[in-house]
Amino acid sequence: MTDTYTAVLDRIVDGETAVFLLEAEDRVVDELTVDVERVPEDGRRDGAVFDVVVVDGELLEATYQPEETDARREAAQERFDRLSRRLGDDEG
Repeated sequence: MTDTYTAVLDRIVDGETAVFLLEAEDRVVDELTVDVERVPEDGRRDGAVFDVVVVDGELLEATYQPEETDARREAAQERFDRLSRRLGDDEG
């Protein structure tokens, strides 16, 4: 069975194992662990976004999506900044 997902690199464990969170319909539906050497080098960092093809539970292909990675990072930073401002307002 072949499935295509958006995947976020959640973490690299001991420099050897990459853990992807697989997304479908904007929610995490599964987790996939692979040898870090299977991950494109330019995307080997936490939060990197990929399009992945999984066949029978095994990674067949991972394509790094730098624009989506940047967009998600910026959105997360904006949320953090908004929350920080609100918390700062409460201290005054």
